[in-house]
Amino acid sequence: MPPLENLLAFTVAALIMNLSPGPSNLYVMARSISAGVRGGLAAVLGLAVGSLFHVAAAVLGLSALFAYSPLAYTVLKLIGAAYLLYLGIAYLRNASTDTGSQSPLAAETFGKIFRQSVMVELTNPKTALFFLALLPQFVVPEAGPTAPQFLLLGLIVTVSAIPCDLFVTVFASKTANWLQAHPSAGAIQDRAAGSILTGLGAYILLAEGRQQFG
Repeated sequence: MPPLENLLAFTVAALIMNLSPGPSNLYVMARSISAGVRGGLAAVLGLAVGSLFHVAAAVLGLSALFAYSPLAYTVLKLIGAAYLLYLGIAYLRNASTDTGSQSPLAAETFGKIFRQSVMVELTNPKTALFFLALLPQFVVPEAGPTAPQFLLLGLIVTVSAIPCDLFVTVFASKTANWLQAHPSAGAIQDRAAGSILTGLGAYILLAEGRQQFG
């Protein structure tokens, strides 16, 4: 096990990183606005499960694939961006036009949002590269086998993200409750969620385009 001071420093760094605004926070916000606390909680758990895949990949050394295979990295990033665009467009297309009616997507099941969120995190190669870049900095070979240390540090990142994302969920769901007081709440919620998700997907595509062709 790494020294206690290493674990404390790493935990603080993980909390700061997870509290910083980023794609994961915005994704949780979008799902919370569209489906309330239930949807936000499903998104938080889905992202956590997807993150565990990247932890396992880092422990097994599979994350190196994305560091040394630019094509694999690019393809996975584009798949993730396309999936976010798909989800965002679905919200925008289903924006309710009936006064006071609930958005059809707001009634999505917990399981469906959970599965979609797992897929969003699985197709996020930046998570894999983050683990690959950060975890080795806190592993101490002299403290014992490195694989258990990688696993522990990866779990710290995943677990510390949950309360941070839950904070975003509560904040966004309160916004959704405020929106419910308006006659066109369904349309407002869908458009807000759809705009955030489509914006995320478009941002990833544009950033990748600038990197490849700029």
